[in-house]
Amino acid sequence: MEVLRRSSVFAAEVMEVFDRSPTDKELVSQAKALCRDYINSRLIQAGVSWSKPEYNAPVPGGKLAEVSAILLRLGDELEYIRPNVYRNIARQLNISLHSESVVSDAFLAVAAQIFTAGITWGKVVSLYAVAAGLAVDCVRHAQPAMVHTIVDCLGEFVRKTLVTWLKRRGGWADITKCVVNTDPSLRSHWLVAAVCSFGHFLKAIFFVLLPER
Repeated sequence: MEVLRRSSVFAAEVMEVFDRSPTDKELVSQAKALCRDYINSRLIQAGVSWSKPEYNAPVPGGKLAEVSAILLRLGDELEYIRPNVYRNIARQLNISLHSESVVSDAFLAVAAQIFTAGITWGKVVSLYAVAAGLAVDCVRHAQPAMVHTIVDCLGEFVRKTLVTWLKRRGGWADITKCVVNTDPSLRSHWLVAAVCSFGHFLKAIFFVLLPER
């Protein structure tokens, strides 16, 4: 109960920062809260049992919940366009899920590759889809603790790479502009850009992760 209480207090604090310009730390906290919600949604969707109460609670109501809903909606479209890209991530990368350092290095390497040519919301959605796909793999292979590692890695990547970009756009709420146009074909166009080269990213990362000879 204490864990759940602390989670509720934290969630309320995260939600409040939407009323002003968020700090770097707040943007990272929001990124991790969104990641937990995205992962939880994908675990439920995959029918995978998940018994961590602090990660089961969805993002609370308010603007953060709206951002989370849109992120998931765009993620659905992204995964629909390339249904096999965001599944079996560990197998595609040929990595073991028993090592925290291997999982961390793999996720951060893929994240870096995704944003090599710049930052877009489509690529941000792709980053969350990768995190969720890898988290599903971890839970399925009896490594639920790795979900914490993935969330922390995403937060660290946001801190180092995306915070400045997010601040220029006023924070995470800027993603809501991606669904103003109701024509799904137009949204699909920019989402395709996030995944069209993803197969090449995976191949590149595979060689990056090979042990030194």
